[in-house]
Amino acid sequence: MIDYKSAGVDIEEGYRAVNKYKEYASSTMNKAVLNGLGSFAGMYSLSEFFSGGMKEPVLISGTDGIGTKLDLALKMNKLDTVGIDCVAMCVNDILCQGAKPLFFLDYIACGKLNADITSELVKGAALGCRETGMVLLGGETAEHPGVVPDDSYDMAGFAIGIADRQKIVDGSKITEGDLLLGIASSGVHSNGFSLIRKVITDFNEDFGGMPIGYALLEPTRLYVKPILQLMNDIKIKGMAHITGGGFYENVPRMLKKDSQLLCEVNVSWEIPAIFNRIAYGIKSYSQKDSEKLKGAEAQKKGEEILATDMEIRKTMFNTYNMGMAFILALSPEDLPHAASLLENCGFPCMQIGKIIKAPNGITPGDIKFA
Repeated sequence: MIDYKSAGVDIEEGYRAVNKYKEYASSTMNKAVLNGLGSFAGMYSLSEFFSGGMKEPVLISGTDGIGTKLDLALKMNKLDTVGIDCVAMCVNDILCQGAKPLFFLDYIACGKLNADITSELVKGAALGCRETGMVLLGGETAEHPGVVPDDSYDMAGFAIGIADRQKIVDGSKITEGDLLLGIASSGVHSNGFSLIRKVITDFNEDFGGMPIGYALLEPTRLYVKPILQLMNDIKIKGMAHITGGGFYENVPRMLKKDSQLLCEVNVSWEIPAIFNRIAYGIKSYSQKDSEKLKGAEAQKKGEEILATDMEIRKTMFNTYNMGMAFILALSPEDLPHAASLLENCGFPCMQIGKIIKAPNGITPGDIKFA
């Protein structure tokens, strides 16, 4: 007789996975949680926000995933940090509207469930939740035999936050003369890996004393704590999380659609070596060459390519964060305090541009590189 397991879904392995998840999720719980992991739905009390803390609480949600960075993590057999990426991609997005994160849900899909693999993914998600003050409230692990290959996994997440309506950051207060403060990334973060996996052929290549695959797996930086602290001190007028689409697509998103303004960016920071290495890979792949250079030589050549090949430079800035993954729009008088607070919190930052009126021939709400 055929049963669920012989059809490809192992219920017992699912139970084993959930038992592992509970340990990690329990470390994120707080008094607002009304039930435990394993119920049909997670419950989170909002009473504190309706008892005088906020005049008009607004729930703010976001969803995203790890993307094909997870494929690299599987190849490198390093799965304990990509769950952080899943949290960060969601929570950094809702932070852009001024949201305080409340709770997180994850969704894992696979062809054949291995509880040891999925529990490592959830372990990373729990770590990201703890770092941002969120609860890992629940999730779903789904086996798709015959649809997803047995050794394939995907992970996505959903973050819910809250903000007082009058304090939502929507770009409406941005004016000409405001300054752009860039906050450094921790690396590539979790975008552009479909391109990386084509143009870098050996993930064990040396990169500053470690395999480049490990450098690429450095988890996405979580900006929540210092930004929420900063919002208590000054008025942040706009925020942008530099993810897929790079600078070209994400920086202008902090402006209102009917704005006659423009974000002018001055690339005055030192671009991290990992992006130089990717640029060299793109050049080699485009020329249908095998990658002749490795390590520091490839990085140096990539630096030259970024300085001289404007087509590849645009591709890079249209795909990656290039070392600055979170951008703030601030009044000039607020920038020194913001920079000091962020640096003291361990988040390197610098002024990278300003808000200007859109010149003739350039669409308002676009981006201009100085």
